[in-house]
Amino acid sequence: MREWQWRGFKVVQSIVERLPRAWAYALAVLAARFAWWFSPLARPRLEYNLKVACPDASPVEIRRLSWLNFRNHAKAYADLMMLPRTRVVEMRPLMHVEGWEHLEQARAIGKGVMVVSCHMGSYEVTAAIWSSTLAPVTFFAEELEPRPLFEWYRDTRARLGISVLALDLAGLRKVTHALRDNELVITAIDRDITGTGRVMPFFGRPAPIPTGPTALALRMGTPLLPVCVYRLPDDSHEGRARVAL
Repeated sequence: MREWQWRGFKVVQSIVERLPRAWAYALAVLAARFAWWFSPLARPRLEYNLKVACPDASPVEIRRLSWLNFRNHAKAYADLMMLPRTRVVEMRPLMHVEGWEHLEQARAIGKGVMVVSCHMGSYEVTAAIWSSTLAPVTFFAEELEPRPLFEWYRDTRARLGISVLALDLAGLRKVTHALRDNELVITAIDRDITGTGRVMPFFGRPAPIPTGPTALALRMGTPLLPVCVYRLPDDSHEGRARVAL
């Protein structure tokens, strides 16, 4: 992202955070429609991946899934942009958790919880609620450019009790301390950002998958908790936790 793009982002974000939630989503859907029609690279790449993941889907179904992906991604950005003025008490009714008992059982071990997820849903909402009601939350995150953008992400989440750490040695040391304090660490494992992942089958194709969270959990005796967050048709969110590994 260039400097002028960052400044444009801040202008849009300052507008979105002041809008009612329904209006912010309407603006997001409008932007998503424009991007879906005119994106020269993102949409073809997405539809190629969808064909890999859904080999039996018809072209019409692939187009429908592609549009839903753009729409929900735009709404997730709207959620993020609204965070500076959002209170956790306002978000709680929007979040439903299936498998809450798995999270409680994992925390009862007393060695922290490594929550592994993927880039889907609006997990800032989940993290903010967990941080205020259960335990401090730490995110591993890619360090974005320009630097002011990363600082905005970090500071916005910090206001809600979420620590954002870069994928480096200093971040790893802080994550180790967080787990020793029985905190929650959330990381996405569907992108090999550092280029050190292990190649594994992923939807029938070889893909590099990060192994760092697993290695750290094994070394510390920390349970791994698989979680996915879904946006429901009414724009509430459902988190689904499975049995910890």
